[in-house]
Amino acid sequence: MAEPSTTTTAVVTAGIGFASMAPGIDGNALIGAFAGAALLVVSSKDLGLGKRFAYLVISIAIGYLGAPDLVKLTPITSTGVAGFFGAALAITVTLQLMERIKTVDLLGIFTKGK
Repeated sequence: MAEPSTTTTAVVTAGIGFASMAPGIDGNALIGAFAGAALLVVSSKDLGLGKRFAYLVISIAIGYLGAPDLVKLTPITSTGVAGFFGAALAITVTLQLMERIKTVDLLGIFTKGK
């Protein structure tokens, strides 16, 4: 009998594969976003299962939706590669920005010149 995590991975991978064949879906961007999100989730071993699943879903969505913009704004020419980098960096960059915003002294910005 297969482990539940193996079965889940197989089902999700098959679902992504079938979804990439649907008309109107950029299969390269979807598979790239899934690969980038999977890399993020696999490397986040210190997080709970719920957070890792949420990060997976958010990363896939951001990677897929951001791939066309990354292709337009960067030298990357493949939506698959753009989806991978978008998904892999979305959560990491967002969490870093949130941590930096917590430490910013907004009142100090306005009173610095006095």
